[in-house]
Amino acid sequence: MIRATDGHPAARCSDGTASASMADPSMTKAGQVNDTAYLRSFNGLLKGILRWPELDAVWARLRQGSDGGWYIYTVGQPPPGAPASRDAFERFLVEVHQRLRDEHKEDYCGIVYVDDPDEPGFLKIYDPGNLGMVCGSSEAPPLPGWTLSRVAPVDLDALTKRPGRRRPWWARIFS
Repeated sequence: MIRATDGHPAARCSDGTASASMADPSMTKAGQVNDTAYLRSFNGLLKGILRWPELDAVWARLRQGSDGGWYIYTVGQPPPGAPASRDAFERFLVEVHQRLRDEHKEDYCGIVYVDDPDEPGFLKIYDPGNLGMVCGSSEAPPLPGWTLSRVAPVDLDALTKRPGRRRPWWARIFS
């Protein structure tokens, strides 16, 4: 498993090297620690799925365990209040798999992270169309596009300071 220097999983860059760790929303904007089961999973040790056949195996295990107890969280949208139905979960797996294969035109995967590939309980899936500054250092690396979890997610956008969300200094002049 590839790890960034801070111990968090590192993404793979297009040249196959490891990149910086992902966003860490464990602190609120006010600097208070936000400790939930979801954030402990989000910030916990995850295994990067580097090869497409490994991802296929994870998808198969998820389908076997699709009992209606999975939360599908599209980061940037309000977190779901209830787990997805079995049908919705299986549709999501098909659609996200197709999107990853269509848009991440690499011979490796490297943009999906899972807590346990044999018994998944939490996954981060990075949007291949929004990898931003994953390769290299950044004060605000991108959040994943989606998470799949057995516990209710929290609003990651609300917990992180992201440069695109700040009001520009010059906007005060014209207000």
